[in-house]
Amino acid sequence: MERGNFGSKLGIVLATAGSAVGLGNVWRFPYMTGENGGAAFILVYLACIVLLGIPGMLSEFIVGRHAQANAARAYDKLSGGRPWRLVGYLGIVTATIILGFYAVVAGWCLQYLFASVLGHVNGDAEYVKNYFVSFSSDPLRPVLWGVGFVLITHLVVVRGVRAGIERASKWLMPILFVLLVVLVVASCMLPGAVNGVRFLLMPDFSKLSSSVLLEALGQAFFSLSLGTACLCTYASYFSRSTNLLQSAAQIALLDTMIAILSGLVIFPAAASVGVSPDSGPSLIFITLPNVFQQAFGSMPAVGYVVSIMFYALLVFAALTSTISMHEIGTAFFTEELRLPRLRSAWIITVAASVICVFCALSVGAADISVMGQSLMEFFDMLTANVMMPLGAVLSCLFVGWYVPRKVVYEEFTNGGTIGKRIFGVFIFAVRYVCPVCIALIFLHQLGVI
Repeated sequence: MERGNFGSKLGIVLATAGSAVGLGNVWRFPYMTGENGGAAFILVYLACIVLLGIPGMLSEFIVGRHAQANAARAYDKLSGGRPWRLVGYLGIVTATIILGFYAVVAGWCLQYLFASVLGHVNGDAEYVKNYFVSFSSDPLRPVLWGVGFVLITHLVVVRGVRAGIERASKWLMPILFVLLVVLVVASCMLPGAVNGVRFLLMPDFSKLSSSVLLEALGQAFFSLSLGTACLCTYASYFSRSTNLLQSAAQIALLDTMIAILSGLVIFPAAASVGVSPDSGPSLIFITLPNVFQQAFGSMPAVGYVVSIMFYALLVFAALTSTISMHEIGTAFFTEELRLPRLRSAWIITVAASVICVFCALSVGAADISVMGQSLMEFFDMLTANVMMPLGAVLSCLFVGWYVPRKVVYEEFTNGGTIGKRIFGVFIFAVRYVCPVCIALIFLHQLGVI
């Protein structure tokens, strides 16, 4: 069975960056930046990208491109059939679980986009809060929107690598970027917006601490989708001439740029009306609708358009991520069971939809809990705190210590033609720096340090 591949360098960067860019860029990164020293946090975060993000990405790129296979078979090929194949299986299971509960929040974004078009989220702060509580606890609407989002993702993935994933990325990523720039301009032109810009970008080194460093490490780790087999799967579609180091740097830069631009949308608008942004879903679905309404109160037509554009932005950002998570399992079933892509995609779509249904209901409509947490919170904790760090550290140890150094060198340098001078730095980082960083993140997420 002939495998697909990306048709251009632009397609590689946009598709892989799209897998990293998601809802976390829009609310988690800006909030963490503002609360942890502004530009000081961004500087620490950039250092973490260099120390952890890029070497971690490269380790997964090397496995995927060398094997030219799905994640499970890729680790199997490079290990000679030893248990390292389980790292690929772990990534596939992790991505499918994330796709299921991530679709719930993506479905909320679709609902709010629809509601913004109809003008249903206009009202005072109490009305907007009650609107979200009422919607999220409804037994039907969140389920329909969440499963609908999985089906939209399915329609892209079944078309294949070039006609589906690459083509969608070439449309979605530029549109997302244009929407962001327009929203940044609109937000920064508001009265008092300069205070929000200062809050986000002026460094406050007094807030820096070991905890902030660990938060920055964690953000770099999760923002680039390390440990989900996504990067390994996408790299299997790279051409042999692709400069892996350059691609990793470009993807990290694009991901960071979008996160900072998102902050320049949120903080100036919030500062304009004297609102302190919250973290998590409350920021996106409770605080910001009211912020946009107040900020553009004298220009209701502008506020209406800004609200629509913002939720369209969220939908596009979510879709670029769900496409990559869906493709991981689809590629596995297509190659391992030799199934047509359509049938393989349906297996993942059905599995993710079942997870989505139960997670959506657990938020408010039904008491579905595990270890004292709603099912959605439990899956979020399990994947973010255990499965992703475990997958990432095993990937780094595999490339750094198990894969023959000659293979790693050939892939990293494209046969000795590029990046030879910093190969030793990469090996040191992937052997020692990345595992230590990931271990620290793991312990920090569990509250040990």
